[in-house]
Amino acid sequence: MFDNIKNFSTQKNIKKDNGKLFSSKYYPYIKNLSNFQISGGLRTNNFFKKSEKNKPLISVVTVCYNAQETLENTIQSVMNQDYDNVEFIIIDGNSSDNSLNIIRKYNKYIDLWISEKDDGIYNAINKGILLSTGSIIGILNADDLYTKNALTLVKKYYIENNIDFLFGSVKKDRLLSGFHMNKIVWKFNIYPAHSSGFFISQRAQMITGLYDENFTLHSDYDLMYRIICKHKLKGMAMDRDHITGIFNNFGKSSKENKFSYFYEEFKIRKKNNQNIFFITFLFFLKIIYNQIYNFNICKKFLNKLRKIISF
Repeated sequence: MFDNIKNFSTQKNIKKDNGKLFSSKYYPYIKNLSNFQISGGLRTNNFFKKSEKNKPLISVVTVCYNAQETLENTIQSVMNQDYDNVEFIIIDGNSSDNSLNIIRKYNKYIDLWISEKDDGIYNAINKGILLSTGSIIGILNADDLYTKNALTLVKKYYIENNIDFLFGSVKKDRLLSGFHMNKIVWKFNIYPAHSSGFFISQRAQMITGLYDENFTLHSDYDLMYRIICKHKLKGMAMDRDHITGIFNNFGKSSKENKFSYFYEEFKIRKKNNQNIFFITFLFFLKIIYNQIYNFNICKKFLNKLRKIISF
């Protein structure tokens, strides 16, 4: 079945064996996680993958909805990885465009795909995590890409360091890198990107829990706050020249309303019991700053000031 296509990363290390789902470890009482009306992939033929010594299985979860313009490139960026123990899961939200046909085209290169209506992006991501079996989990949105050696780099850092989570450098409008943990008290953009740049061990995901679906814009901020401040897990950033992702600057996040963004930040901080007076002050300060920044005459000055104080 696989003789002529084993050059792709997702067609390697396949075994005729049932894998143990994340859900069976984290939520053993969850039922019907295999009862999907529209689904496909290697798992539907009982082909699974497993972690091996010095070769952890990395689960990549891609969620999509009407992403026909970008989805194929995203899929190919996973298939063309130079790492050979990759589990690829796609959660489609019942797309009405050509997305499902694109997924079916790559059926034999995907471990599992499902298509059904969901309750938003983080509901879909949670579903993908619960269906994963890898010891490391990465999120890749349907309009972003992995670099060819992204997962090889992830494996290298996990093998060489005793870490729970990891950030790779990501190309956006510029190259973003680093992890500024101490700044989370007052800002959340302390890491390059969630999609294509964030990787978490299965163990750490179980400790931290899933994404809070009450937050529709940036539940990853809430997850990160719990990882760092509540559970105090150990993470790091790759070297700046170790690039794992190419982030689409024109994706969903680029269209966010600033007030909604700041208000969700406020709610995340409130949920995590930060001082109410401080976060209220922070909320209004960011609104005022954003209004001033929108005046072109102030942009250059504020950009220079922000670089000086790392705002």
